[in-house]
Amino acid sequence: MEIRRISLEEWKEALPNDGFEVFHTPEALEALEAHARGEMRLYGGYKGEQPIGLAPVFVREQAFGTAALSPPPGFGIPRLGPLVMPTSPKQRKRERVNGRFTEGLLEEIDVDASTTVFRMVCPTSYADPRPFRWSSLSVEPTFTYHLQIDEDTDALLRSFSKSLRREIRDADDADCSFEVGDRADVRRIFEQARDRYAEQDRDFSLTWPYVRDLTDALSAVDRCRPYVVRDGDGDFVSGIVVLYSDDAAYFWLGGAIATLDGTTVNSALHWRIVRDIAADEPRASVDTYDLMGANTERICQYKSKFGADLVPYYTVESAGAGMRAAKTAYRLMGR
Repeated sequence: MEIRRISLEEWKEALPNDGFEVFHTPEALEALEAHARGEMRLYGGYKGEQPIGLAPVFVREQAFGTAALSPPPGFGIPRLGPLVMPTSPKQRKRERVNGRFTEGLLEEIDVDASTTVFRMVCPTSYADPRPFRWSSLSVEPTFTYHLQIDEDTDALLRSFSKSLRREIRDADDADCSFEVGDRADVRRIFEQARDRYAEQDRDFSLTWPYVRDLTDALSAVDRCRPYVVRDGDGDFVSGIVVLYSDDAAYFWLGGAIATLDGTTVNSALHWRIVRDIAADEPRASVDTYDLMGANTERICQYKSKFGADLVPYYTVESAGAGMRAAKTAYRLMGR
């Protein structure tokens, strides 16, 4: 197998038909390259001319050495990491392809160097992180919720918790509307999320230029929609920016707790998103709503009401006290 650096155009040609996350798309990567510090390196693993592995890595030189990260921190990307596309359905051959691609990728990045900090959060489609562990890297599972969606939305609604169904019904009776918004609404959602973080004295790493460029690029290829709640006068109440791969819709930004005349409205906004997915909008291939995270107990108390499947994904990183100190320094430096 040959591992080599490839261009964004070559990446686009090699991207598989499914199994990738929205941030693997060339439009998202191009926006990231414009805003993330350091160098974006796109690696492809090839058997002849057949691509069988892909991995985007952001490399940044620091005082402590080299940071090789996928995804880069501070950009609201829950997962990025490797895509492996073996051509054989046989388990033995799939494991061999995964192992060889992982070994070659780590060699290209020079992960064994004492001054290299490595961190990779794998997509949910990447089910076998063992080759990373065999290379003496730390591998830890984390989780998200996947809500599987088909055209039978009545059955789906019945699977929700009683309290969630009640919130949806109450919002239907309120003087408000649930709509697909525009770029101005993306800005409103961003500002509402930023202000909510400030109220809670929490760091908010996203910037408007990045969010604008990312959502503009993804909107142009039907991979982004801002969903909003408006009151009876047409004024913005709350919103959610949804991003789309070919398989899944992602609850990406927004969703700050909002009420209208004492009625909680965000559950009904999620329900509007789910019904659009069931109606093949905006992408017919999407059949999953990724609620983006199941790792915080307080937040899970709400997300679990949707009856979604708990799905693991894996974080791979350099081990050892020295590496932990270096990663802490990297985070403190920010973008």
